[in-house]
Amino acid sequence: MSLRKAYLIVFIILLVDQLSKIYIKTNFVYGESGQIDVTSWFKILLIENEGMAWGTVIPGLYGKLFLTVFRLVAVTGIGYWLWDSVERKHSSNYLIVAISLILAGAFGNIIDSVFYGVIFDDSYGHLATLFTEKPYGTWFHGKVVDMLYFPLFEGNWPEWFPFWGGQHFKFFNAIFNIADVAISTGVGILIVFNKKAFHHQH
Repeated sequence: MSLRKAYLIVFIILLVDQLSKIYIKTNFVYGESGQIDVTSWFKILLIENEGMAWGTVIPGLYGKLFLTVFRLVAVTGIGYWLWDSVERKHSSNYLIVAISLILAGAFGNIIDSVFYGVIFDDSYGHLATLFTEKPYGTWFHGKVVDMLYFPLFEGNWPEWFPFWGGQHFKFFNAIFNIADVAISTGVGILIVFNKKAFHHQH
């Protein structure tokens, strides 16, 4: 696969990711008050992720800045990996597509972290404004926009179940975005099609 085609994959995913985030951010109120039930098991629900996966936050004054800088360094490394894989000529299309998906997803969430804090106001109790005069944050301190929610089923753990016995649970409880889907798909390709992805490099 050529580098041009790989970059096209990255561009398309980035475009869809950012358009969906901007639309959700400017048309949905934060939290359940702005939720839309597409089906009983698929909902559109705006939340904003302060940190890493599953809402994990790095504590401290510079935690968010460190995370954003780390993401930038990681994306630079992934971008070089993509370029190098294409230039070697013998890398499989599985590998190149996987890297492209991971790069696009990581870059999509970095855009949120770097820019959204200074181009949006908050979404609490009202619709956010794009290019506002009263942004909710600063450079490198933006929040990642998530909106895809698939609560497939819910219930209670059996009373005999260790630690969580009797407690209510919901599956699948994560809320994510297009960039997260791209990253997960890319990693999934590397795991499921590992031999096909790396066979030329052995």
